[in-house]
Amino acid sequence: MEKLLLLAMNGLIWGLIIALIAMGLAIIFGLLDVINLAHGDFFMVGTVLAWATLHTTGSFWLAFIVAPVVGFVLGALIQRVIIQPLHQAAALSIVATFGLSLILQESVRITFGPTPRRILPPIQGTIPLFGIDYEIYRIFAAGVAVCVLVGFFLFLHRTKLGTWMRAVRHDRDTAIAMGIPAQRVYVFTFAIGFALAAVGGVVAAPITTVDFRGGVDILPFCFMAVIIGGLGNLPGTAAAAILLSFLEGVISSVADPTMARISSLVLMSAVLLLRPQGLFKGATR
Repeated sequence: MEKLLLLAMNGLIWGLIIALIAMGLAIIFGLLDVINLAHGDFFMVGTVLAWATLHTTGSFWLAFIVAPVVGFVLGALIQRVIIQPLHQAAALSIVATFGLSLILQESVRITFGPTPRRILPPIQGTIPLFGIDYEIYRIFAAGVAVCVLVGFFLFLHRTKLGTWMRAVRHDRDTAIAMGIPAQRVYVFTFAIGFALAAVGGVVAAPITTVDFRGGVDILPFCFMAVIIGGLGNLPGTAAAAILLSFLEGVISSVADPTMARISSLVLMSAVLLLRPQGLFKGATR
């Protein structure tokens, strides 16, 4: 029972972090219609920036400033140089982002080496929670993920730029006719998508390993969350990420982790067959 509770808690907290990363993937696909195969590597860049900031300055907390800023700048540059020339060419965007993924991985491997690295949690210790001793940092990571997600949704619905993003996504031609600078919105959207993934990387760095291929396993999970939650459905994506990770945590307590991942794939396939608009479309409209 303790093992089940521990894995369920780990799954829930990891799901919140995945929701943060998948949110960036969802807004890029929903607004730009770009299937971004490099998004997992945006997460990986965040973990590497966390490790580099810690070993350069001695402070892990500075990474919460460094990673999103660097991610935002890199995202804006990538959108202008790589994505924008391929606008309305989905097939080419897949090839381009796959190449970008390889470039990011090899750049990190050459710069920081191929050896996986670990970051000790900046908050040590455990607290009793539901009858088990649970790591304080994991609870802190869940709190950070929730705060960033809430802040992002408030930004979308309470700011002028967020309104522009929703308007361009809903009806691009009408938004342009009303004077909304669509190209700037595209640049900002891709940049904030990279920044969200980078923040997720910082939060996850003390939990997982820092590795130049660290985004390879993250990307399929993010795509599953986007598909199950509903393409372009941001609240649904967050809910699906949490549900998937929680279910995998529970299943891992009684079966092999591979079976847990297979169960997620089966759920995604069932959603595509029975409810292709997304599992949470009606609940999160």
